Amino acid sequence: MGENCNNRPKDLKNEEYRFDAFGNGRVLLQKKKGRLPAMGWNSWNAFGSGNTEALTKAMADAMVELGLDKLGYQYVVLDDGCYKPERIDGKLANETGKFPNDFRALSDYIHARGLKFGMYNDIGTNLCAGAAVGTCGHEDVDAKSYLDWGVDFLKVDNCYYLWDNATFSEATNAKYVYAPDIRSIRITGEDFCAELSAVQDGILQGKGAEKKEDCVTGIGTFDGTGPGPSPVGEQSGELWFHVTTPEAGEYVLTIDCVPGEEVGRGSWLQVAVGTGEDSVLFYDDFIAGKEEQENGNEIKITLQAGDNVLRLMNHRRQENTLSSYAALLEGLNAADSEHDVVLSICEWGKTQPQNWGYKVGDSWRILNDITFRVGADGDPGVGTWTDDYTPSVISQYNKAVIMDEFAGLDKGWNDPDMLMVGMNGLTDTMYRTHMAMWCMMNSPLMLGLDLRRVKKGDALWQIIANEELIALNQDSLGVQAKRIFTSVESQVPDQDYIREYDRVDILAKPLADGSVALAFFNISQSERKDGYGVDVAEILKYIGSKMVNADSFKQAAKYQVRDLWSGETAVNTSGRFEIKTLEACGNVVLRITPGV
Repeated sequence: MGENCNNRPKDLKNEEYRFDAFGNGRVLLQKKKGRLPAMGWNSWNAFGSGNTEALTKAMADAMVELGLDKLGYQYVVLDDGCYKPERIDGKLANETGKFPNDFRALSDYIHARGLKFGMYNDIGTNLCAGAAVGTCGHEDVDAKSYLDWGVDFLKVDNCYYLWDNATFSEATNAKYVYAPDIRSIRITGEDFCAELSAVQDGILQGKGAEKKEDCVTGIGTFDGTGPGPSPVGEQSGELWFHVTTPEAGEYVLTIDCVPGEEVGRGSWLQVAVGTGEDSVLFYDDFIAGKEEQENGNEIKITLQAGDNVLRLMNHRRQENTLSSYAALLEGLNAADSEHDVVLSICEWGKTQPQNWGYKVGDSWRILNDITFRVGADGDPGVGTWTDDYTPSVISQYNKAVIMDEFAGLDKGWNDPDMLMVGMNGLTDTMYRTHMAMWCMMNSPLMLGLDLRRVKKGDALWQIIANEELIALNQDSLGVQAKRIFTSVESQVPDQDYIREYDRVDILAKPLADGSVALAFFNISQSERKDGYGVDVAEILKYIGSKMVNADSFKQAAKYQVRDLWSGETAVNTSGRFEIKTLEACGNVVLRITPGV
């Protein structure tokens, strides 16, 4: 099982792994639906690769002692640094210096406390910290090991991935990710010949591809690891030609192209006729330049009489990654068809997993790590509020807040990475807003602090143990909040990708009892006294179709308004919900219940 990890990606015989099937809503391999966002603790932000068995046990004990388990925090997850640097007899093994007992013993310890056990790996050849124990080519063996160890949760990374220019992979692996530069095509058949210029006759579809003086370049999928392009809308580009033929039959397509091994110009080409799930793929492989073959690149295709849409493309960045995560799910299914393992896809948003992650995963990371300055035993690490790249609360929030339509009980959850509550560099106010954002956005709530620093009832505990906020995240309706207002110029606040920090956002989230959570977030690091509000009509405009009983909410004569931080409750009869001031980086979260 699994790909050949020394040569090329596997042949995707199952059409469900193809780009044209991404939007069909069908999950693969009996992936379970209906899971709410995972809650627990992960070792990475707290200890990096320096985590140990003793520290893990201490965190499990603390979760119970602090009562966090009763609030829904259940997974205790070992991140990178727990394995030996190489396989032993082809299998994963515990790094005995840090984990002197086998993983089953640790799993039993965690399960005995009523918690669940999670582990980490990578779809590539190595883990991000370097250990040569990635799952690639070992999916069936590793899946059996994980189930033998009683693993309930798997976080699977994307370093050293062979078929993409991933973080630690060769830059030349871009050859798999992009199509060659296309100059022209020729289509020949019996008594038929058409020569078409890519620049003059080609039609660009999607985003990314562009026409230059003598070719079309950049055919592929945007890299989503950084904060650049919006996650909403087309994430890849294709080159189309309209070809009108006199009769149906087989034709020969010859392509004049320039392959490469760099961002924007690769060597892998896909050729299809038709659009959507009715398209037919005729070529999916490396392709040489015209100068390297005496007769150019000849591909046999079938065309219908009349107009045909011929597509030149490369969606392998997404398709390869999907197939690699699917291989691990296949392994788990083969080892135990009744397993209940949560699969957390951690490929940093690189291949736009919001398009395909729902098919195999329960959540998918949307960006690179939220912090690059992780802690150690006795060192809490450092988090930041804003950053021009990805390691900050707001860079993650800016993307996740407009990704609500990709999430749901029938799909899975956008994952803007672990909580940085308790890390240095952030204030208590920032912690509260960070927590509220993740709860409103149905993000997995994975604590990333040394829990020995928390005392029951102290300021940190009151943030991570805010039962009413957690209830929003775990609400059984399972709908991510939608941004319905932002103070900067925006025509479509729930879809516009906004990176301006000097703003206030308002999010609305429908709940299972017919109430609505309304959150006001001050993104800026200065106090706002302008006053902000929305009325019932604005709420219904954006989330009415997702509400349990929108008519009841609309027609209510009064509303109970509860502040989920202060616990204060008031009655509103105007149908307009306002706040006057917001402290720097602050938030107000209200639960609005009609007719009470």
